[in-house]
Amino acid sequence: MKSLLLALSLTVATPLLALAPQAAIAQQAPAAAGQQVVATGGRILTTLQQRRAEFRKNPAALRSFIDAELRGSFDSLYAARLVLGAHGRGASDADVKLFADAMVDNLMQRYGSALLDFEGKPRMRLKGETPLPGNRGVKVSTELLRDNGAPVPVDYLVRNNGGWKIFDVMIEGVSYVQTFRGQFDAPLRQKGIAQVAADMRRGGSQPAAGHGRH
Repeated sequence: MKSLLLALSLTVATPLLALAPQAAIAQQAPAAAGQQVVATGGRILTTLQQRRAEFRKNPAALRSFIDAELRGSFDSLYAARLVLGAHGRGASDADVKLFADAMVDNLMQRYGSALLDFEGKPRMRLKGETPLPGNRGVKVSTELLRDNGAPVPVDYLVRNNGGWKIFDVMIEGVSYVQTFRGQFDAPLRQKGIAQVAADMRRGGSQPAAGHGRH
């Protein structure tokens, strides 16, 4: 279930870019970010429900949909640097981009079809927004509401980098950045960034979603 939640949470939060003015003052930022998360999340959830049959028959159409939503507004370079941690210090921009691109591809390969496994009509509810320490961005707190089951708390960490972009998702307090960092620590020490990125693309290095706490 955690992999399903991560898939959905990443996808519904990604198109944060556009509507928040780049010159928005700090006091306006939390509301703009939170409203955008819920608005775009609702649109994507509706699209997944309406096109479920089409996407099941045509995985390429699903991948194209996810790719369009995920790549445009997911701050993959910043997220990759957070996942790399100490392993990214001194790394070239090219290696970080290699790792970031492989990470996004890995997410789409692993979780794309899982988006179609949600039953009913899941929806999002905004709970609040909190500025992150050090002016790093905003934490948008939401609940994922399901027809069956208790609401699931999902927090989105976003920053204004040419528009609102997501760099971490926390599901029931579990951060996917911290999860990936723990999963990739040993491979990065043994092989280095380029080799781990290549392994990810081949499916040989699989982060285990749902483990490790923020």
